[in-house]
Amino acid sequence: MRNLSKVTALAILMSVSGAAITAPVLAAPDYAKIEARKKAKTKIMGERTGKKVIKAFDLYNEDKIDEAIALLKEIDASNDFDKATVNRYLGSMYAQKEKYAEAIKYSRQAVAPDILNFADHEQTLKLLGDLYAGTEKFKEAKKAYTAWMDFTGEEDPKVYTRIAQANYQLGQFRDVFEPADKAISLQKEPNKAPYQLKLGSYFELKDYPNMVKIGEEIVRVWPDDKKAWVSLGKYYLQTEDYAKGLATMEVAFKNGYFEAEVDYKVLSNFYSLNEIPFKAAKTLENAIKEDKVKRTKQNVNAIASNYHRSKDIEKAAKYYEEAAKFDDDAELYRKAGSLLLQSENFSAAVVRLNKALELGSDKKGTVYSDLAEAYYYQAKYKQAYAAITKAMDDPRTRKFAKGWASFIKDKAARNGVKI
Repeated sequence: MRNLSKVTALAILMSVSGAAITAPVLAAPDYAKIEARKKAKTKIMGERTGKKVIKAFDLYNEDKIDEAIALLKEIDASNDFDKATVNRYLGSMYAQKEKYAEAIKYSRQAVAPDILNFADHEQTLKLLGDLYAGTEKFKEAKKAYTAWMDFTGEEDPKVYTRIAQANYQLGQFRDVFEPADKAISLQKEPNKAPYQLKLGSYFELKDYPNMVKIGEEIVRVWPDDKKAWVSLGKYYLQTEDYAKGLATMEVAFKNGYFEAEVDYKVLSNFYSLNEIPFKAAKTLENAIKEDKVKRTKQNVNAIASNYHRSKDIEKAAKYYEEAAKFDDDAELYRKAGSLLLQSENFSAAVVRLNKALELGSDKKGTVYSDLAEAYYYQAKYKQAYAAITKAMDDPRTRKFAKGWASFIKDKAARNGVKI
C-alpha cells in the first residue's frame, strides 16, 4: 500500500517551485490529542476491500493507472475507514493523472471523517494543500496546510513557505512576513523562496527600506549569487542610496555578474548620480563597443550627455552628432555644433549648426548666434553679420545679437571688409 511514490507532475511542480505554492499560518494544535492519535491502534481494511485494493495496486505498478482507478471506484466499502482509505488512494492516483479536480474531490472525502491512520491522514492533508495551491485555490490551500499543522503539531519550513506564497498570491502582502520568517527560522539549509516572498511583498507595499534590508540579507547568505548582487544594486535606486548602489554594482561588474543590458546602464546611471560623469560615459561607451548594450539613440545620447558634464567637449560633440543621425534630431545637431564651437573647431561647428537649421531647429536665435561666432573667428565677417542679423529675429537672442552685430560690423570695417 506504500508503493504510491511515483513522481507526478504536481510533485515536480511542488519540488521545483516550493515557493510557488502557498497557505496561511496560525495553527493551534492540541498536543495531547495528537499524541493520542499517534498512539492509537493502527486500523486495517476489511478483507474484501483489502483484496480489491491489492489488485488495484498490482495494476498501478504495471502503469495501468486508469484500470487501477476504475477498480478502486468499483469498491463498495462496508465501513467509513475503508471508504476513506479507498478515497485516499483515488485522490493520489488522480493527482498523478493530473486530474486535479478529481484528486481534490477524493482527498477531501478521505480526510472528512477524520478516521484514517495518523500517517495517512497527515499525508492526505498535505497533498490536499498542494493540490489546492497547484490549482491556484489559495484560500483553500491555506486552510489545508493549517489543518495539517493542527493535526500533526509539526512545523515544516516548506509548508510555511507555501502559506506565505498563498498570502502573496492573494495580495495579502502583510500576512506574508510571519510565515516567511517561520520558514527561514526552521530551515536547516537556506532556501531563497521565503526571502524572495518577503522581498516581493515589501516591494508591493512600497516599503523600499525593508526591501533593501532583505536584499542585503540575501547577499550575505548567498554571497556568490550573481543575480542577488545585481538586484541589490538596483534596489538602492528606490531608496536613493546612490553611494551604496554604486559600490554594489561595481562589485557585481568586477566579478562578471552582469547578464543584461540594463545592468550596465544602471552602473552608468549610478556613476552619473554620484557625480562621476566621465565613468558614466565610459561605462556605457565600452559596453556598446563590446555589444553588451545596444547602440540606440537613447544610449548614445546618454554617453554624449555624460561626456558633456565631464567637460570632454570633443567626445560629447561626437556622440551628440551620432545620436542626432538616428532620426535627424535638430536639437542634437545644435548641441554638437555648439560644443565644436567651444572647442574652437569653427568650420566643423558651422556644418552642424547649419544642419540644425536645415532640420528646423526651434532655437534659431541660439543657432544663428553660434553661427555668427563660428564665422567671426574664421574672419568670415559677412557671413557672421548675416547670421547675427537673423539672430535678432528671435526675441530670446535679440538683445545679445544687437550688441554682437555692432561689434562684428566694426571688426569687419577695421579689416577692410564692407558689410
